[in-house]
Amino acid sequence: MKHKDELPECPVATAVSLIGGKWKLLILRNLRLHPWRFNQLQKDLDGISQKVLTDSLRQLIDDGIVARKDYMENPPHVEYELTALGEQMLPVITALEQFGTYYRSIIR
Repeated sequence: MKHKDELPECPVATAVSLIGGKWKLLILRNLRLHPWRFNQLQKDLDGISQKVLTDSLRQLIDDGIVARKDYMENPPHVEYELTALGEQMLPVITALEQFGTYYRSIIR
């Protein structure tokens, strides 16, 4: 997790620094439903590269928003899921979804 002195003063800027960017939001959108394996996420997030997905997941893990669960099996079985802190982001994701739905309904 980041230290307070590393974060912007503005609370909105703080939230954007944690989830900003197209891919992090879409990863969180998926993880709100259930835990996902890496390959499942990559297949569902059309256009994301392996490197970008790896980097985004690592950042979300470092920020305490996502947890990586390793089942210690062979072949390897790893899942990603929201933490309790990550679940606090769900109203934000829901609000974005609702606005997106509304916006699509009013444009031609």
